[in-house]
Amino acid sequence: MSTAPQIHAAAAASQLHPFDDALALVPAGEHRFQGRTTPAYWNMIGPFGGITAATLLQAAMNHPQRLGEPVSLTVNFAGPIAEGPFEIEARPVRTNRSTQHWTLELRQGDAVATTATAMFAVRRDTWACGEAVMPDVPAADALPAMGGFAPVRWLKAYDMRPVRGAKPLAEAGTEHPDSLTQFWLRDAPARTPDFAAVAAWADSFYPRIFLKRAGFVPAGTVSMTTYFHADAATLAALGDTHVLASAQAQVFRQGFFDQRAQLWSAAGELIASSHQIVYYKE
Repeated sequence: MSTAPQIHAAAAASQLHPFDDALALVPAGEHRFQGRTTPAYWNMIGPFGGITAATLLQAAMNHPQRLGEPVSLTVNFAGPIAEGPFEIEARPVRTNRSTQHWTLELRQGDAVATTATAMFAVRRDTWACGEAVMPDVPAADALPAMGGFAPVRWLKAYDMRPVRGAKPLAEAGTEHPDSLTQFWLRDAPARTPDFAAVAAWADSFYPRIFLKRAGFVPAGTVSMTTYFHADAATLAALGDTHVLASAQAQVFRQGFFDQRAQLWSAAGELIASSHQIVYYKE
């Protein structure tokens, strides 16, 4: 994949935000884009899952046939992603008057590492009502930034202000009464969010079993769906403010647990929700 040096050169020349640098894609033929991993969003043995989800979504956003804005994104982490270049195929499989359905696939060499589907739509003004209620928490500027608790690079890409459950307890083997984590979140350096940023934010929580079991075990997201409840103008209006991120598991059983999450604006508007299934091993 010879375009990787071109991506690096273009990013360096324009002095992109590290997030935009990580999302840099070069067209590589019909429905195809080439990209590469970046150190800023590296996890233990591969890229942070949120940046992978964001890059897949960005491929659809960059596609010349794209209609509307994303409403949902489902990402299936089929295998590991190695450091270096990759190719994404982003294909609109059906376009209707106001909705569009996508299949996305990230490959390295002959191996498929990640698959995804997305649904886009042309949003319109309608009657609206919100039943979900934002948690009552202290304001972001009243809380200190969270220090790192794991030796992974991607945590430094975010300004996190913990409310509760920010770090796993130190007493391994002591079960926590719940798996709820809440923290204020924004990119570091601060960046006005877009849909790709929200897709990454939805995966910004460590596995819930770390908190519930008060210790680290092998675990990783297998599949994650994010629902976007805000349009591009609403996201742009957030500017560089923090959003409140909240996540909790519902059940741990037979090697898998699910995790539901919400992202709230400081004004109390639900901007996204997500659900994922996570593998764990004891």
